[in-house]
Amino acid sequence: MARKKVKLAWIANDSTRRVTFKKRKRGLIKKVSELATLCDVKACLILYGAQEQHPSVWPSFHEAARVLNEFRSMPEMEQCKKMMNQEGFLFQRIAKLQEQLRKQERENRELETSLLMYEGLAGRSLHDVGIEDATSLAWMVEMKTQLVYDRMEHIRKEHLASREVEPKMHVPQTVAMEKTPMQVAMEELQRQSWFMEVGSTSDQKVKFGSGDEALPPYSAHCSPWLDPYFPLN
Repeated sequence: MARKKVKLAWIANDSTRRVTFKKRKRGLIKKVSELATLCDVKACLILYGAQEQHPSVWPSFHEAARVLNEFRSMPEMEQCKKMMNQEGFLFQRIAKLQEQLRKQERENRELETSLLMYEGLAGRSLHDVGIEDATSLAWMVEMKTQLVYDRMEHIRKEHLASREVEPKMHVPQTVAMEKTPMQVAMEELQRQSWFMEVGSTSDQKVKFGSGDEALPPYSAHCSPWLDPYFPLN
């Protein structure tokens, strides 16, 4: 069962206050003992009670006096370095609570601005929005837009990097092989047989493809067919 949180206030009932003092004193002595053992530090405790004639001292009077004398022998700046009284402790707590309050106010302001932005996207008219709310809304829209642009740029860079890493496909290149003398001779024979065929008769024929065209003999120098190419006459 969880312990009930105790309200830090002066206890009006005398018997209850004495019982609480005894319980808290035992707990305080236990904490100081644990601190000295676990952290290997020199510590002592002097506790004055309202109904007690002598203060409660831990671990003993002589040990407490030795620790106090060693502390007083230190320079004044070293003594006050980490010292705190009740007033300083309260001011520290107030400053901490004020900082927590400012942080909570900023969080609430951001939540209200986010709600206003979502309502505007849903179709709500923003003509009645004040200057402070409009400024906060403009700041939040700009921040969200910048986040979107940053995300797009990050995705673009990742895409470019992935394309550079992908291995390029190997395209086989055609290597020209050197022809053998036999292949060269066969091609020459095929070319000559395709272009020209000379008969044993006095007529000379040249074949172009599948058709035959008769040419006059070479001795006829006056032939008009030879004049453009062999101007011998």
